[in-house]
Amino acid sequence: MIKDIRKHIHNLPHCSGRVWMGVLFLFLIVSCAKMGSPDGGWYDEEPPRVVSATPSDKGVNVSAKKVSIYFNEFVKIENATEKVIVSPPQLEMPEIKSAGKRIVVELKDTLKENTTYTIDFSDAISDNNENNPLGNYTYSFSTGGVIDTLEVSGNVLEAENLEPVKGIMVGLYKNLEDSAFCKEPMLRVSRTDSRGRFVIKGVAPGEYRIYALQDMDGNYMFSQKSEKLAFSRDIIVPSWKPDTRQDTIWADSLHIKSIDQVPYTHFLPDDIVLRAFTETQTDRFFLKSERVKPDRFTIFFSYGDTIVPKVRGLNFDDKDAFIIEHTEKFDTITYWLKDTTLVNQDTLRIEMTYNMTDSTGVLRSNTDTLEILAKESYEKRMKAKEKAYEKWKKEQEKAEKKGLPFETEMKKESLRPEWKVPSQLDPDKNIFVTLPAPALSIDTSMVHLYSKHDTLWYNAPMVFRERQDIPRTYELLGEWRPDIEYSLEVDSAAFVDIYGNVSDAFKQGFKVKSNDSYSSLFFTFEGMKDSTIVAQLLDASEKVVKEVTTNNGDAEFFYINPATYYLRMFIDSNANGVWDTGEYAKGIHPESVYYYPKEIECKAKWDVTLRWNPLSVNAVLQKPDKIKKQKAEKQKTIKRRNEERAKQLGITYNNNK
Repeated sequence: MIKDIRKHIHNLPHCSGRVWMGVLFLFLIVSCAKMGSPDGGWYDEEPPRVVSATPSDKGVNVSAKKVSIYFNEFVKIENATEKVIVSPPQLEMPEIKSAGKRIVVELKDTLKENTTYTIDFSDAISDNNENNPLGNYTYSFSTGGVIDTLEVSGNVLEAENLEPVKGIMVGLYKNLEDSAFCKEPMLRVSRTDSRGRFVIKGVAPGEYRIYALQDMDGNYMFSQKSEKLAFSRDIIVPSWKPDTRQDTIWADSLHIKSIDQVPYTHFLPDDIVLRAFTETQTDRFFLKSERVKPDRFTIFFSYGDTIVPKVRGLNFDDKDAFIIEHTEKFDTITYWLKDTTLVNQDTLRIEMTYNMTDSTGVLRSNTDTLEILAKESYEKRMKAKEKAYEKWKKEQEKAEKKGLPFETEMKKESLRPEWKVPSQLDPDKNIFVTLPAPALSIDTSMVHLYSKHDTLWYNAPMVFRERQDIPRTYELLGEWRPDIEYSLEVDSAAFVDIYGNVSDAFKQGFKVKSNDSYSSLFFTFEGMKDSTIVAQLLDASEKVVKEVTTNNGDAEFFYINPATYYLRMFIDSNANGVWDTGEYAKGIHPESVYYYPKEIECKAKWDVTLRWNPLSVNAVLQKPDKIKKQKAEKQKTIKRRNEERAKQLGITYNNNK
C-alpha cells in the first residue's frame, strides 16, 4: 500500500513538505475507508467482544434494574423481542436497545429477592459493519449472595407429527402441584429455536416440573384452552458433571488443522422431550351464518352437538322447507331450500334455537334471531340469466341464417354429478360420485358396469351405495380383477335433484392394474404387541396413502404404487381409529406418535419386510428431514471471506491472526 502511495507522490509536481504530508494523510484516509472492500485490504472477521458490564456479569447482591454491557466495537441487536429471553419471566416487557458500543437492558418489573437473573441474547448481537455474530451470549446477575448456574435443556415437538416447534415458551416450576401451571407464572423460562431446542439457564438446585406454553396473553401460565401446551409428569432434578467434547480447528475451509479434546461442564438433563398439543375446543357457541349460494345457507359452530339446531322461519313458512346436512362432527349444518320461491328470496329471517355452552361449561338452550342474506341478489341473478339467454338466442339465429342445425328452445341446465373414475384403478379402491345438490331420486338400474374378457363385454357385479360420512356422495363397489378393462355407463336421468335438474348420460372406461405393477410392505413394530396401533404410509408431502390398524404389532400394506414412502404410527389408546389430542385438566397426554426414521423404497414386484422398535430411537431423531416442514434455520456465522481474498491475491491467509 505504501509503495502505491509513493508511486502516486512521485508523479506529483514538486511541492512543499506540508503539502506532501497532506497528500500522504489523504491517501491513508482513503485506504482506511476501503478496508471493507476487496480493494482495500482484509475483511473484519473478528466478532465483537464484551469488555465490561454494569452491574458486572455474574455479580451478586445486585439491586439495579438497568444493565449496560460494553463491547470493543460498535454493535447492533436484531429481533430482540423474539431472541432475547429474560428469566425469571417479566410481566412487563423490558426495554432492550443498542447504543454505539453498548447494549442497554432496562427491567421494568420489581426485582425478586435472592434470585438469579439471566438475559439470554442467543445470536442477536453482531458487530455493526460486517455482521460478525457474537454467538450465544448470556449475561447474569443475582439479587442475593449466590448466583445459580445449573441448566436444563431439550426439545419441543408437535405431538401429532413430531415437527419441531419454534418460538414456544418452556418454563420450570418449583411448585410441583398440577394447579401451579394454571395459577402461577413460570419460575424460569426459555424459548425454542427453529430446531425446537431450548436451554433454561440460571437454575438453582432442587426439584422442578417442566412445561411448554404458546403464551397468548403474556401471563406465563396456562389460562386459555386455545394455548398450545406440553407437560411432563417427570420430576426434573438439575445436575452437572465434568465432560469433554471434540473441538475441530480448521486450517482452511477444506483442511482440518487439529481435533482437540476440550473439557466443559455438562449440565443435565439435556434430553428432555416435550410433545406439544392444543386441546380440543369443546365449548360450543355460534360462529357465523353464510348463504354463498341462493339455494342453501350454512350455520357454523365452534364445536358439534348431535342435536341439530331448530330453525323457525320469521318471514317464510318453514314447514318441510329444508333438507338438512351436517359434517361428521356436527359443527357445520347446511339447510338446503326445497322450494324455489325461497331460493329466489334474498333475505331469510329465522329464529334459531340451539345448545350453547354457558359460563359453567354446561350446554344450555339458547335462541338467536338471524337475518341471512344471499350473496348475490335475485335481481342480479335474473340479469345474468337474461344475458345468457340473449347470447344463446343470437347463436341460434346465426346458425339458422347459415343453414346449420339450431335450437328453438333453450335447454335447462343439466345436473352434473362429479364422477371420480381414474383411468387406472387400484384393486383396493372404489369409484365415487358426488351430486351438486340433494337427490330427489336415483335409479340404480340405470347405472351399468361392464368388464371385458377377451374381446367381449359382460355385465360385472357391483354395489351402488350412499356414503354416510360425506353428504351427497355415493360409492360404486366392484369385484375388481387385476389387468381387466371395465366400462362404467350411466343412462340419462339416472339422477334427479330436488329442483328437478336431470343428469346426462355418462360413460368412461378404465382398467384395473395388474398385480405386477405394485409393491407390498410388511412391517413389524417390536414391543407393541399389546397395543392398538394405527400405521400410516405417507408420501413426500405427508399425505396418508394407506392406513392399517393392527393389534398384534404387524402391519401389512398391499397394492402400493412404486415410489418413495415414509411411515408414521400412533398408539390408538381408545381404539377409535383417529389420533386424539390431550387434556391437561384430566392429565391426559396426546396419543403417542412415532416415525420410522428412514425412507421406504417400494418397487414394482417387490415385497419389502421391515422390523422396528419405535422406542429405540429418540423422538427428536425420528422424523426424516426430507418431510419436515419446520426446517432448521442456518446459524449465523462469520463469513470467512479473507480466504477467498487471499486466493485472489495468490497468497496464504493465516486465519489465526
